[in-house]
Amino acid sequence: MAFRGGAKRSLGSFLCNRVLNTSYSSSSTCTASAAANGRGFSTWVSSGRSSFAQATEIPTSISLQFANTQCGSALFLRRFSVGTSSSSSSDQMSLIKQLRERTSAPIKDVKAALIDSNWDIEAAQKELRRRGKVLASKKSSRMAAEGLLALAQNESKAAVIELNCETDFVARNDIFQHLALALAKQALLVESSSQLVSGVFHVPSEDLEDLKFNLEHPKVSGETTVQNAITEVAAVMGENVKLRRGIVMSTTSHCVVSTYLHTSPQPGLGRIAGILSLSVEDKNSQLDAIQRVGSQLAMHVVAAKPLFLTKELVSSDALESEREILKSQAESTGKSQMAIDKIVEGRLRKYYEEVVLMEQKFITDDTLTVKKLLENLSTEVGSPVKIESFFRMEVGEGIQRLEASSASENLAQAI
Repeated sequence: MAFRGGAKRSLGSFLCNRVLNTSYSSSSTCTASAAANGRGFSTWVSSGRSSFAQATEIPTSISLQFANTQCGSALFLRRFSVGTSSSSSSDQMSLIKQLRERTSAPIKDVKAALIDSNWDIEAAQKELRRRGKVLASKKSSRMAAEGLLALAQNESKAAVIELNCETDFVARNDIFQHLALALAKQALLVESSSQLVSGVFHVPSEDLEDLKFNLEHPKVSGETTVQNAITEVAAVMGENVKLRRGIVMSTTSHCVVSTYLHTSPQPGLGRIAGILSLSVEDKNSQLDAIQRVGSQLAMHVVAAKPLFLTKELVSSDALESEREILKSQAESTGKSQMAIDKIVEGRLRKYYEEVVLMEQKFITDDTLTVKKLLENLSTEVGSPVKIESFFRMEVGEGIQRLEASSASENLAQAI
């Protein structure tokens, strides 16, 4: 079929006129022949600059009048069908948009579920959830090193959980962030156990999985367990989502818990968390000043990455390992043993300044050490103030090492 020279009439009009016309112009010829099986074939060929060739098969027993009626009906049905198809396509796009808004699932999956459910949106939503849970279980073995830390706090304690996913794109999703905050609130409800050490204790993910709570989100809502909620969100996101760990810091009545979250997309969320507790002997001391300095120290913990609270708390293994490294470096200089010992002791003092919180220089004023800062604070409030405990947590820390060696991770904390 070919058109040249700018034909202006529609194909339907052209064919219908050809069928209805009993006379032919001088520029066109019509030939008809009957086949042996009782069917007739008609061929129209127009000459001149514009050319059109088409062959149609019409039973020879049909009268011309009936053929005319058939032609008009066919054109009417064709136009009606086009209009209906356009309307149906619009409805389908509307359903795809609605289901996409309900579930946040990829458009490809949304359309496939609707087609399989004969465009029943409720059935398609159930189908998406079923498919998502199957995919979530298949993806559960994939590495999830991205995600967020979520913080929940009350007057006596603070809880931080790490919720992991595969990409930072999912970590920015509203559903994922809502789940992280809800899990932190659940961790805050967990009572201290035998793991309690100086106010800091770990909350294993297994202790939270069976807890029931109401995940109040427009797209993922209703009463469920922690594990089911994580599976549901993983199904919606299309990635491996898992609760990796939780930590709770509890305090006494005369302590202040201070927190800081770095790279925070919204209150209560971040990628790095620093938490510490300050105690004061006099319960009537100025808590505003303590809270102010506590917030600064929590930020210091995030930035300076201390591993121990005091020199006395540095583990013997860590100290011996560092001493061996420093001794090996000093011996390469070729100096005497006495000189080597002095070099090692000098570098150990530098090591303490790097990993011990009380020996570190304060990040906002490097003329002060943290120890000196607390002495100044104690003078200001009129009562001794000291750091009871602290810890620092970062998203994804230790995951690569765990994958390689299956060793237990180290959490920076003071005891």
